[in-house]
Amino acid sequence: MAYNLLKGKRGIISGALDSSSIAWKVAEKAFREGASIILTNAPIAMRMGEINKLAEACKTEVVPADATSLEDLENLYNTSTEKLGGKIDFLLHSIGMSPNVRKKKEYGDLNYDWFQKTLDVSALSFHKMMQVGDKQDAFNEGGSILALSYIAAQRTFPDYSDMAQAKSVLESIARSYGYRLGRSKNIRVNTISQSPTMTTAGSGVPGFDIFFSYADKMSPLGNASAEACADYCIAMFSDLTKMVTMQNLMHDGGFSSSGITDEIIEELRK
Repeated sequence: MAYNLLKGKRGIISGALDSSSIAWKVAEKAFREGASIILTNAPIAMRMGEINKLAEACKTEVVPADATSLEDLENLYNTSTEKLGGKIDFLLHSIGMSPNVRKKKEYGDLNYDWFQKTLDVSALSFHKMMQVGDKQDAFNEGGSILALSYIAAQRTFPDYSDMAQAKSVLESIARSYGYRLGRSKNIRVNTISQSPTMTTAGSGVPGFDIFFSYADKMSPLGNASAEACADYCIAMFSDLTKMVTMQNLMHDGGFSSSGITDEIIEELRK
């Protein structure tokens, strides 16, 4: 059911790869809620995914952009505001990548050039997206900006490696830019810390299936799905959350507040 929560709003959604992506589901729901959107992803990611199918379904276009490139981002905002017919009301940063994780490097044997790439792609790109948009005066008053995070920013999960540091930086950037954009344009900036989710990116982490099961048993409501996360994003983009900013919002079925559960106790007794 749609409620027209985003009727008349314009947005940019980054990071949709395929139908399992949270960004993909956010785009579908934003379109159903009345928004006009532009999709964007890095050219290499676009070749790997099916984003053009999503663009067709949402009656929009894809603007290729490497989120680590200031020049690409300048073109993204120029093109988006032109095609959408006005400034941007909401922005989703759903970007993350670690060469060290992909290549299964141990945390005590990281490649530091790759580590810097992890930080640039997964966190500094969020700062760049806001800085470029702000400098170009591409954001509307009272808008909403979100990035997707994970609880590894606060707790240690061995196989998450240097992505944990990237998520910590991401959340810090949200607070700092949340203050800046809140004061200048009443724009709110938040991160959503999502449950482990069966996306193409998430399932690439070693041992992900085991941790997915563990988190599900540790969460009173179970793991939050990509679909549910998309609903939360829509609520955060809407005018119903105008006083929520500079927060890391847990969307994890209660995982972050659970010490132990009956399901885990039963597993340990086996």
